[in-house]
Amino acid sequence: MKLCLFLTLLIFPFLGFAQKYSNEFLSIGATAKAHALGNAVVANVDDVSSGYWNPAGLVNTNPEIGLQLGAMHSEWFAGVGKFDYVGLSIPFTDGKSRVGLSFVRFGIDNIPNTLSLFEDDGTINYDNVVPFSAADYAVLLSYARKMATKNEGNLSVGGNIKVVRRIIGSFADSWGFGLDLSAQYRKNNWRLGAIARDVTTTFNAWSFAFTDEQKQVLAITGNDIPISSVELTKPQLIVGVGYQFDFKLIKVTPEIDLIATTDGRRNTLISANPVSIDPAMGLEVAYNNAVFLRAGVNQFQKESNLERNDFFTARPSVGIGLKLSNLTIDYAFTDLGDQNNTYSHIISLMLDIKPRE
Repeated sequence: MKLCLFLTLLIFPFLGFAQKYSNEFLSIGATAKAHALGNAVVANVDDVSSGYWNPAGLVNTNPEIGLQLGAMHSEWFAGVGKFDYVGLSIPFTDGKSRVGLSFVRFGIDNIPNTLSLFEDDGTINYDNVVPFSAADYAVLLSYARKMATKNEGNLSVGGNIKVVRRIIGSFADSWGFGLDLSAQYRKNNWRLGAIARDVTTTFNAWSFAFTDEQKQVLAITGNDIPISSVELTKPQLIVGVGYQFDFKLIKVTPEIDLIATTDGRRNTLISANPVSIDPAMGLEVAYNNAVFLRAGVNQFQKESNLERNDFFTARPSVGIGLKLSNLTIDYAFTDLGDQNNTYSHIISLMLDIKPRE
């Protein structure tokens, strides 16, 4: 039974106390610019997407910009999974603070529900197969503020309050709440950034609604019948460092990020228990602040071939950006890094709405 297998894969992890890869859809990444840079943007991000990557960067947005809007759509695994992002940010009148709002959805649609495929007499009735969706949603309310410093550096701090909603058809749903804290520091051409995600340990409270007939089918097919439970997302720390090289009309900005997870051993470049570390690297070349060329690499993983020889794979990416007056169009071409040529085209838009004089 396809649905039974699918539900087992989705629900089984929820039965424990703290789960690895919990709310992992929030690590996919927002904007084509970030994807083209290998998601190594924590130190340099300074636009509306800061609400997703590092809320402290919101206040480093060009002060002449009033309302800033951003949107992205991407499809993964040949269109099976769809990821959508919409964000906005607006400054306070004091010029030292900025707020943002981000909305994220990752969903798999048109999953066949085969729990009622068989009639009571054992015959197959395909009319009973109806599609459903498994979707994850998140809303992030962000705030950032510039802090006074004793030297020439520029320090900003920020945070997110996030609400997570996850739905699996009519069978299961959950509500979750969490908190992120972050900072950015800039001095001369150096860029430093850090974000502590889920600092309070984000939780998702799950509830399930199977009918007696569906429970019977799950039992017959050897699947566990889940009960209401709480899924916990352990804290994650991302630190990044970047530097901006200025050559008149050309700016070159490399960045390296280190992503430290605390939910146990993962298949990363530095794998340990309970902390694993995954590096990400990106490089942007900007011409006259209008044309941007980007490349990046991240998600280093160890794999084995048939001869049991170990080797590392990674997710490479390239992209381009064009700034046309108040509109910026970004494109990224990236590979999931699983040796199966699962390439994705990602496009995002950003619009600056400047206030009237």
